This record gives sequence, structure tokens and C-alpha cells, in this order.
Amino acid sequence: MQVDQAKRLKELEQENAKLKRLVAELSLDKLVLKDIASENF
Repeated sequence: MQVDQAKRLKELEQENAKLKRLVAELSLDKLVLKDIASENF
């Protein structure tokens, strides 16, 4: 593996981790909103 490929792989892994955290956060927000909405109706 070339040095530039290793750098790119590391960048993609970091971006992937960031996106996974974002999905987890949004999923939690959705659950909270669903819970709040169900209590109101």
C-alpha cells in the first residue's frame, strides 16, 4: 500500500466514524421525538 493510499484510508475511516456518530445521534433524537409525540396524543 502506498503512503498516499494509507493517508486516504485513514481519512475515510475518520469520516466513517464521524458519520456513524451522527447517525447514532439522529436515531436517538428520533426516538425521543417519537416518545414525546406518543405522550401528547
